Amino acid sequence: MGIELAMRPYRRRFAQPLHTAHGPWGWREGLLIRLRDSQGRLGYGEVAPIPWFGSETVAEALAFCRAQGEEWRCEEIPDALPATQFGLESAQADLAGQIAGQEPAIPADSFANAAICGLLPAGETALAVAPQRLAQGHRTLKWKIGVGSIADEIHWLDQLVVDLPSDARLRLDANGGLNLAQAEQWLTVCDRINANPHLAAVEYLEQPLPPDQLAAMTALRERYQTAIALDESVATVVQLETCWQRGWRGVFVVKPAIAGSPQQLKAFCQKHQPRLVFSSAFETAIGRRAALAIAARCSPSPAPALGFGTQGWFADDWDTLTPAELWDRL
Repeated sequence: MGIELAMRPYRRRFAQPLHTAHGPWGWREGLLIRLRDSQGRLGYGEVAPIPWFGSETVAEALAFCRAQGEEWRCEEIPDALPATQFGLESAQADLAGQIAGQEPAIPADSFANAAICGLLPAGETALAVAPQRLAQGHRTLKWKIGVGSIADEIHWLDQLVVDLPSDARLRLDANGGLNLAQAEQWLTVCDRINANPHLAAVEYLEQPLPPDQLAAMTALRERYQTAIALDESVATVVQLETCWQRGWRGVFVVKPAIAGSPQQLKAFCQKHQPRLVFSSAFETAIGRRAALAIAARCSPSPAPALGFGTQGWFADDWDTLTPAELWDRL
């Protein structure tokens, strides 16, 4: 027998629903992969789709994996299954000893690292949570916008940039939920904030418009000083290539767990050297270490804060488990 393929679906609950412009997200579902070779060596991977972000569904990933039977033959994985590509290629890399020790030295049990972007809850609650994130060591914070009233959110932003130290940075993530007039309003506010050296700066406005409005976001990038980052527009390597060919030279936010083939992602980065910010897809520790290994190989220098401040957001202790322990838990 060659390489044994096994899979186990999982479902884990957020401690509090994550609110975005797409609505509340209460449960994270995915699929853990385990490969075992003839010598008994193990390799773990994770398929962590986000369908509303452009990936396949868990059901589609599970159907593909089940169709392989109990033996993995390293067959080509369709580009329509980007999270599956990531999970199976990561498991193969782990089996070959190419992941352990390759990820950045980021504490697995705390947020206490300035290289990590801390995640704030949406709405006014961010004002109370921001000091906690600073105390944990973060200097870059991410805040979801486009969830409530734009007037209220701008008011809270004005309070945030006063309360935060002037060397702190904010990333505003709209998840493609703004219209053009709202995006212009936000960028005008961001430019005003960034013109004041005594305030915390807005590092970028992330995905202000839906993915099909790349031309409009390119025009906005040329009109305003505050940087614009693409996220939903570049969920996969195929979309990265498309946006690059269409002339986007701003920031790309990449979630390796749903981007597709790690090898193709690495090749894209080596060829074009884009402005990348690597980010979590709320994967488990198995997907996290594989994603961080990719970030370690592909991040520009100096690297911006990694968007992996997602631990502690679930109502379980999975982040403290080894891959083998997590596998046995399911």
